[in-house]
Amino acid sequence: MNEENERNHGPQPIDAIMARWGISNHDLVDISTEQLTHKQVQKARQGRQLTLKLMQKVGRALNVCIWNKLNAEQKEQYFEYIHKHLFTYAKGYDAQWKDPNDRYFS
Repeated sequence: MNEENERNHGPQPIDAIMARWGISNHDLVDISTEQLTHKQVQKARQGRQLTLKLMQKVGRALNVCIWNKLNAEQKEQYFEYIHKHLFTYAKGYDAQWKDPNDRYFS
């Protein structure tokens, strides 16, 4: 296997989470205060391997974007995503993990 294939991990959980919440790449770029780019978000969704710092940056933007969609009661119960929930190649990733925020979609 060559190095290029080792850095491509396929569609990531963040892609499904963003789709479920109705969040676009532009929404994350627009809300981020950390100079997140459309290209970085697209790479994250497609599974191109990111650095830990970039995974965390994307995760923070995602949480803020979702937070702004919630009412006061939902904000109290919202579970914040961290990089190990969003990327299959992140240290500590658990394929059996169940998203506690699924209650918003039942």
